[in-house]
Amino acid sequence: MLNFAIEWLHILVRWFHLVVGIGWIGTSFFFIALDLSLRKRAKMNPGVYGTAWLVHGGGFYNVEKYAVAPEELPEDLVWYRWEAYLTFVSGFLLLTTVYYFNARAYLIDPSVADLAPWQAIAISVLSLLVGWLAYDGLMKHTTNDHPGLVVFCVFLMIVGFAALFSNVFSGRGAFIHVGALVGTMMAANVFRVIIPNQKKIAAALMAGERPDPALGLQGRQRSIHNNYLTLPVLLMMVSNHYPLLTGHPHGWLLVALILIIGGMVRHILNRHEAGDPFRKYWWALPGAAVALALAVIATAPMPRSADVADASTVTDADVLRLTATHCVMCHSAKPSHEGFTEPPKGLAFTDVDHIRRYAPLIKMQAVDSEVMPLGNETGMTREERDALGAWIAANGG
Repeated sequence: MLNFAIEWLHILVRWFHLVVGIGWIGTSFFFIALDLSLRKRAKMNPGVYGTAWLVHGGGFYNVEKYAVAPEELPEDLVWYRWEAYLTFVSGFLLLTTVYYFNARAYLIDPSVADLAPWQAIAISVLSLLVGWLAYDGLMKHTTNDHPGLVVFCVFLMIVGFAALFSNVFSGRGAFIHVGALVGTMMAANVFRVIIPNQKKIAAALMAGERPDPALGLQGRQRSIHNNYLTLPVLLMMVSNHYPLLTGHPHGWLLVALILIIGGMVRHILNRHEAGDPFRKYWWALPGAAVALALAVIATAPMPRSADVADASTVTDADVLRLTATHCVMCHSAKPSHEGFTEPPKGLAFTDVDHIRRYAPLIKMQAVDSEVMPLGNETGMTREERDALGAWIAANGG
C-alpha cells in the first residue's frame, strides 16, 4: 500500500512540476522575445525605453517598457515569480521521492562510487547549494563589460560539476543532478536577484527617489542567463529516458555539447525575435550542428566482437539465467525490488518470447550502455553483457 501511495505521489508531483515549469518557461520566452522586439518610436511617453506591437488571439497589444520604471506604479501590478518558485519546489520534491527514497537504485552505482544512501543524498544537497553560491559569486564579481567571458565561465562551472557528478553518482543520477543544479541556479536567480531588485526599484519609486539603474541591469542579466539555460536543462530533466546519454562513460562531455547546442539554438531564436538580419547570427547554426554531430558520434555504439564470435555458444537457457539474476527482480509480474509494485514500462522478462520481442530495447539499456540493472545492484559483468549482446545479435536483434 505504501508503494501504491508513493507511485501516486510521483504522478501528482511530476504533473504539477510540468504545469508550473511550462508556465515559467513560457513567461521567460515571452518576456525575452518582448524585450528584444522593442522599438524606438517617434512618439513615446516620457521615460519609455521602447514599445512593441503584438497580435494574438485576434487582438492587438501595444506594450511599453520603461528605461528604469514609470514615475507611478499601479496597484494592480502583476509579478511573475511563483512559477519559478513552484517549479523549484516541485522539482526538489521529485528529486527526493524518486532519487533520495530509492538512492540505491537510481542515485548510486557501486562501480562508480560505493556510497551509502545518506552520503549520496548529502553530496546531492551540498552540491546544489555550492553550485548556486559559486555562480552567484561569479556574477557579483564580474561586470557586463565582457558578457561572453562571463558566459564561458558559467559554462565551465556547469561542465565541472557534471564531471564531479559523473564520478560520484550513477549515469542517470549524474545527468539529473546537472539539471537540478542548473534549475536551482535559475530559480535562485529569480528569488535572490530578479524579484528583490524589482522590489527595490518599486520601493524607491514609492519613496519619491530615483531607482538605481544597476538593479535593472543585474536582473536583466540573470533573466537572459535563465533564458539561454532553459533548453539544456529541459533535456537534462528527461535524460533518464535515454540510456545513450546516461550510459555514456564521459557524461560531462555530452553535458558540454548539450549546453552548446541548446545555447546556440536559443540564440538563433532570440536574434530572430529581435529582427536581426541572419548574417549577424548565422554562425550559431553551424555551431549547433557541429556540436550535435559530435554528440551523435560520441554516443554511437561501438561494435563488439563478442556479438558475432560468441553468438553460437549462448543459448536461450543462458539468457533466461541472466535475466533471472539481473532483470526479473524488477521486470516480472510481481517485482521483488522494494522500489516497484509493477514492472517498469510493463515489461516482464521471464520468458524467451518477451525477451526476443524487446531485444533492441534490452540491447540499448544493458549491452550498449550499462544503465540496467539500475545502479548495477546485481553486479552484472561486462562478460555477461557481451553474452547477452551475442544472443540478441544471433536472434535478429
